[in-house]
Amino acid sequence: MPRDVRAAAAAVIGDVLGGLSLNQALPAALDKVSARDRGLLRQLCYGTLREAPRLQALLAQLLDKPLRDKDRDVQGLLLCGLYQLDSTRVPNHAAVAATVGATRALKKHWAKGMANAILRRYLREREQLAQALDAAAMASHPRWLQQRIIAQWPSRAAEIIAANNQQPPMTLRTNSARITREECLATLRARGIKATAGELSAQAVQLAQPLDVWEIPGFEAGLLSVQDEAAQMAAPLLSARAGERVLDACAAPGGKTCHILELQPALTDLVAMDIDDSRLQRVAENLARLELKATLLAGDAAHPPPQLAAGSFDRILLDAPCSASGVIRRHPDVKLLRRDSDILPLARQQLGILRGLWPLLKAGGILLYATCSIFDEENSQVVQHFLQEQGDATLVKTDAAWGEPAAAGRQILPAPNGPDGLFYALLCKANA
Repeated sequence: MPRDVRAAAAAVIGDVLGGLSLNQALPAALDKVSARDRGLLRQLCYGTLREAPRLQALLAQLLDKPLRDKDRDVQGLLLCGLYQLDSTRVPNHAAVAATVGATRALKKHWAKGMANAILRRYLREREQLAQALDAAAMASHPRWLQQRIIAQWPSRAAEIIAANNQQPPMTLRTNSARITREECLATLRARGIKATAGELSAQAVQLAQPLDVWEIPGFEAGLLSVQDEAAQMAAPLLSARAGERVLDACAAPGGKTCHILELQPALTDLVAMDIDDSRLQRVAENLARLELKATLLAGDAAHPPPQLAAGSFDRILLDAPCSASGVIRRHPDVKLLRRDSDILPLARQQLGILRGLWPLLKAGGILLYATCSIFDEENSQVVQHFLQEQGDATLVKTDAAWGEPAAAGRQILPAPNGPDGLFYALLCKANA
């Protein structure tokens, strides 16, 4: 029997409160609800987590005492109930009734009366409760994150925070080896699907409304993929040439790998490496759908496996692990799981990966350093540190007009109805 969708959402949110990522918690829950409820489950989980810091601050005022750790699912249910009352079209009485009813599915019968009382009190006192919130909670951001964004981007902070709190647009990447963007737009129009050409990437198409990927004409046939427009800038920046050997060092799930091959099908070889062997399956699936070929390799980019010989790659893409501060709207669990104290260790890891990969690059070769962070500590500072210690590395200036100039590279900032936040810097290895 399919699981109650609100109980499923409560369990997922509770798991995230306990430290699991949304990517870890959600897939199994989707399998347990009916097919018709899967869209609602995603909406409840993503929506609640995007607003979680504000909802948590509200709930703290409504609870007589904090809930126990073993009752994180109940906390998740209450947060989900508040989200429905605030941010969905579900009628208030229906949201309250469904949330209270889900306590039974969670086998937390003791919480039934409490849930009913808390949600009804919120409906009576919502304005007074909102007035008691601090600025960070009102912005649905943890205080450290809000303050860091304001300090780093004072004139753009409001825009970044607004983007973080919105559902991201659905952007497609046309497979330029098989279809033009104009042909894609014409096909979508013929199907009554509203879409516009992207502003940054020559292959980008943005849908007016999200769709299930299998409903998009050409997706199954490999004519297009789903990829944010900022992420689509990696392959043209790398600018691989015919006959070259390329390494995508942190490749999963494979969007950038596939884009490189679409733009330059005449590579000698492309090695798609990832530290997580299981995630390479996603790369393989994307390659198969797009009818592309690459060599898949499990390995740690900071300590490359021995089969990757020194000086054997003409181009390297390093999409480094980072705080994900530029893609929070796609990964709203970042608001709950990430800490300010994580930034410096991530920067050290990024620098370690740069050091590990650099020997693999040929003299005269190009390395593209990329993150989905908006924080200088993970971006320009890492690149500048590496340039200072690596005498044969130089920064390549680009003539790109998009994004914001950084001390080393260019920064795209997340924008409402626009791209995600990504950083790019090109490094060249001196000729021997």
